[in-house]
Amino acid sequence: MASETACRPSGRRPSKMQAFRIWDVNQKTFYLRNNQLVAGYLQGPNTKLEEKIDVVPIEPHTVLLGIHGGKLCLACVKAGDETRLQLEEVNITDLSKTTEQNKRFTFIRSDSGPTTTFESAACPGWFLCTALEADQPVSLTNEPREAVRVTKFYFQQD
Repeated sequence: MASETACRPSGRRPSKMQAFRIWDVNQKTFYLRNNQLVAGYLQGPNTKLEEKIDVVPIEPHTVLLGIHGGKLCLACVKAGDETRLQLEEVNITDLSKTTEQNKRFTFIRSDSGPTTTFESAACPGWFLCTALEADQPVSLTNEPREAVRVTKFYFQQD
């Protein structure tokens, strides 16, 4: 009988962090500028500025996203009528222990062929996006098919 209970899923997955490269379908990579995550075309010596995305899976298609070794996490925050993406100083591996109160850090990962989209779990219908122009902040959009925002990303384990 003891082996039966040991085999039952606990409802929580181990919080193992993995690093991924991320770039949008227009080849813009993420980097940090003035403590803000932006997407742009990094070339030559600037390629070392590229930020890897730290990922902790919570459920099969639900993830926590961070940068800087999981010390800065991406969060979807609502303030009045505004929904925005912000970086918060929290340890990504601590977050997976309490899912409901940390829902703002949670994204639903959807793969479609070679590309991936990330929808906010706290703000359904809001997707991680980049602007068409280079060197603009990574943000959120509730119009994922709008031509001025890019919501499809290539996401590759580093």
